[in-house]
Amino acid sequence: MVQRMSDTNRISGRLICAARALVGVSQTDFAEASGLSVETLHNYELDGSTWIESENDLEAVKRGLEHFGVLIVDESDDMGAGVRLKFARADVRQIARLESEGGIIGADDAP
Repeated sequence: MVQRMSDTNRISGRLICAARALVGVSQTDFAEASGLSVETLHNYELDGSTWIESENDLEAVKRGLEHFGVLIVDESDDMGAGVRLKFARADVRQIARLESEGGIIGADDAP
């Protein structure tokens, strides 16, 4: 079952690393989008399967994942947790291109 980011409360460094790999962004870009320092993000990824305990850091990671259109797939009986794209890769590139054009910023939440 795929859940929206706001429903997910358990995120590990491995999930962050998998999400970054899926959308092809660096630690620097993800840290900037989430509001975390690169060092903090790096440390979470090094910790691997350790769950992020800080509520502030968890919310920051969720912002970064949402920014790049990544959803967390929760663990099920037969499979572990994972990540998937909220949008197709072409959509993610188009959104990033449009967001970097400047102009008035507005809500762009897609159903």
